[in-house]
Amino acid sequence: MKKTFVDAGVLIAAARGNDELARRAMEVLDDSGREFVASAFLRLEVVPQPSFNERLIEVDFMNDFFANVSQWAPVSDDLLRVAMQQACRFGLDAVDALHVAAALLAGADELVTAEKTTKPIYRVTGLTVTTIRPD
Repeated sequence: MKKTFVDAGVLIAAARGNDELARRAMEVLDDSGREFVASAFLRLEVVPQPSFNERLIEVDFMNDFFANVSQWAPVSDDLLRVAMQQACRFGLDAVDALHVAAALLAGADELVTAEKTTKPIYRVTGLTVTTIRPD
């Protein structure tokens, strides 16, 4: 099993889309060869807005994903320390740094994102960063 951390863009594309990006996101999420790791930061990024705006299908989608996460990276001083190191080393924004740190500490093999390949997250070492964006 490939341990995979998906970012918010992947979950949002899958929940809202009906285009190529959504199809690619669902390919990742439906891959039986993967187990998913996540963090409270990811959940905080994708659940509150659809909840507030009463997009109940999207909320259900997110909750279904999180119910099937096999491992949660604990929110800890260690996670924040690693996030700060990653942000400073690779020029990441705060949320990307938290996701990278969570993925690393959970032992993820891969972080799947919807970011363009020109973004700083692709500088990260220690795990494979893959995009769902079409070439």
